[in-house]
Amino acid sequence: MARIVFMGTPDFAVPVLEQLVRHHEVAAVVTQPDRPAGRNRQLQPPPVKIVAQHLGVPVLQPERVRRPEAVEALRALAPELFVVAAFGQILPQAVLDIPTRGAINVHASLLPRWRGAAPIQAAIRAGDRETGITIMLMDAGLDTGPILSQRALPIAPDETGQSLHDKLSKLGATLLIATLPSYLDGSITPQPQDDSRSTYAPMIRKEEGHIDWRQSATAIERLVRAFNPWPGAYALWNGHQLKFHSGAVGPGEVAPGLVVEHEGRIAVGTGSGLFYPHVLQLAGRAPLPIDDFVRGRQDFVTSQLM
Repeated sequence: MARIVFMGTPDFAVPVLEQLVRHHEVAAVVTQPDRPAGRNRQLQPPPVKIVAQHLGVPVLQPERVRRPEAVEALRALAPELFVVAAFGQILPQAVLDIPTRGAINVHASLLPRWRGAAPIQAAIRAGDRETGITIMLMDAGLDTGPILSQRALPIAPDETGQSLHDKLSKLGATLLIATLPSYLDGSITPQPQDDSRSTYAPMIRKEEGHIDWRQSATAIERLVRAFNPWPGAYALWNGHQLKFHSGAVGPGEVAPGLVVEHEGRIAVGTGSGLFYPHVLQLAGRAPLPIDDFVRGRQDFVTSQLM
């Protein structure tokens, strides 16, 4: 049983922490500081902090883990191993050098594909048929360290960012616990990544959810699924933000962004094919099935989405 310091912040990291506490000695949890959230902008603790406190594990929340005082606090914990899952800060070499057995990362892709902050959304947008979890040794690069283990997971045709997140979160916890004994007893040989096959999934900006109707219907449908629930895929209708929660693709040729009725269904023209929205939501309103949305807004059909 190793003495572990766990680093993680969002919901994705929670199952990993819970499994670690069951099987190993977790000396402390390091997570991001509380941040303002909601309409009232009140400080909200990250999900990992809430769970750690419930489990009775000490919590550290450095603003920057690279600052000298944070490095010293980590060194004082005398960890054998860091386990990292969606922490949200890059660990400098001075931090990586602290644990005697190194640092392990739980990454939500089959590396070297989709290095970076948003691999789940990237896989859906790219139309990948599978993704998975990689357990890797960390180095100073961005998800470039040698691989300890991997497990693949198929991506369903209707997969959303949320549904894939939830599946990979559980798989990550399971694979980590299965991998740690072999790593700690030295029976795993870390395998270097093939950098020539790497792809990059940068952090998502909210404005990336603005739909470009000149793209193909297939690309738009993938965007809608990938960005559900956050940041959401949206267009502008009569000056209001209109969010698309789900939809489907079909053949046809209509001007990009033009809303039409096609074979009894509401469709939007794209650069290639038609996009059939299923659930829409105006800003500040509840989501509605397309038929209910149109019933109260007769001017939606023949309008131009921007």
